[in-house]
Amino acid sequence: MSVLSEFKKYDMLGNVVDMAVGIIIGGAFGKIVTSLVGDIMMPVLNPLIPSGDWKSIEVGPGIKLGSFIGTVVDFIIVAFVIFLFIKAMNRLNRKEEEKPATPPEPSAEVKLLGEIRDLLKKS
Repeated sequence: MSVLSEFKKYDMLGNVVDMAVGIIIGGAFGKIVTSLVGDIMMPVLNPLIPSGDWKSIEVGPGIKLGSFIGTVVDFIIVAFVIFLFIKAMNRLNRKEEEKPATPPEPSAEVKLLGEIRDLLKKS
C-alpha cells in the first residue's frame, strides 16, 4: 500500500471530515462574534468609557488594553455559545438513552403455559 493511498484512507475517515467541517464553521462563527462585539455591543458601551472609544484604551505606550478587552469579550461569547450547544446535544443524547427498550413478546409456549397456570389457580 502506498503512502498516498494510506493517507487517502485516513483522510476519508469520518472523524477527520467532521473535524474539518467544525474548524471551518468555527472560523465563520468567530467572525460573526467579532462583528457582534465590535459593531453592536461595544458602540453601546462606548459612552460609558471615559475616553469614548474602547479600541483607544491604552495602558502605557503601545499596550492596547481596549483591543484585548474586545478579544476577551469575543472569547467569552464563543465559549458561552459552545457551552449552550454542548448542553443541548447532551440533553438530546440523554433523551434517546432514557427510552426503555420494549420487552420482547413472549413466545407461544410461554403464553400457553401462562394460561395453564391461570386455569390451575382457578380450580
